[in-house]
Amino acid sequence: MFVDQEGADPNFSAIGAVAGDRVTVTVTGEVDMSTAESLYLAATPDRVGSATLDLRAVTFFDSAAIHTLIRLAEHYPGTLEVLPSDRVRRVLDISGLGQQPWLKE
Repeated sequence: MFVDQEGADPNFSAIGAVAGDRVTVTVTGEVDMSTAESLYLAATPDRVGSATLDLRAVTFFDSAAIHTLIRLAEHYPGTLEVLPSDRVRRVLDISGLGQQPWLKE
């Protein structure tokens, strides 16, 4: 099953694929105030208990995006995995979230 949350912003897409109890969301482009909610919706389809966010193609990540990650970590306690791009990793390090257990290499 695919959940496509491509919005009007041509610099963003979040495409989710559900396999069993896990959704994997591949995100590209800019995650900001105008796109963060679309990311959240793509990562929280019905009847899943875990999520992987592939953010390796994300080029911009702001405080709204950070807030969305925190919401997702609360939604999926102990089962969220985040694969960051270098830019995302830098933002999370600066914000003090670089050592979170959900943040993968």
